[in-house]
Amino acid sequence: MADAPAATPAEPQYVDPDVSRRKFDREIADYRALERDYQQRGWFLVEANYPTVVVLLAAPHVSPSPVVTGVLFDYTNYDAQPPSVRLVNPFTREPYQANQLPTTLNRGIPHSMPGAPDGMQMLVQQPLMQWYAPTDIPFLCLAGVREYHNHPGHSGDSWELHRPTGAGALVRLLEVIHTYGVAPLAGWKVNFNPQVMFGWTEPPT
Repeated sequence: MADAPAATPAEPQYVDPDVSRRKFDREIADYRALERDYQQRGWFLVEANYPTVVVLLAAPHVSPSPVVTGVLFDYTNYDAQPPSVRLVNPFTREPYQANQLPTTLNRGIPHSMPGAPDGMQMLVQQPLMQWYAPTDIPFLCLAGVREYHNHPGHSGDSWELHRPTGAGALVRLLEVIHTYGVAPLAGWKVNFNPQVMFGWTEPPT
């Protein structure tokens, strides 16, 4: 696991607040335009008050349908800076520690098998949520996320390289979290200890 930065402190507003607010409002308008479709996928926008957005992600394809996670976005100084993104408890909005995460957003990475015939590969799970210690607040290791670009290990991949592509867009970031954190849910798994946990399909590539 990569070393995770400390929880992102509140950022001072140094960009013209009217500029940031207009860009924030555009992100919300883009979401609202297809909000009913997103709700059918299990996305529920419960707060949009600059600079904060809170979205709850549920899994309607699982019965009974769970609320998998909350996602807290901070668009302070957007888009001179990318948004901060945290997975949070959907009821308290407290950021999850690494040992509390309901999902680590596993991505399947093709990996060649030693000694296997040419072209034979296996999928290795790579979590998009990264941390160092179990009690760290993990960060989303993805271009377009403030914690990713603030991490010293990503100093060669600056926000300016991704800013023109819409990498920090609300819907784009939700699509990633949904793809790797919600869509792979296959149902409930019950252990006889007893423990109840999510059961997962193979991670998407």
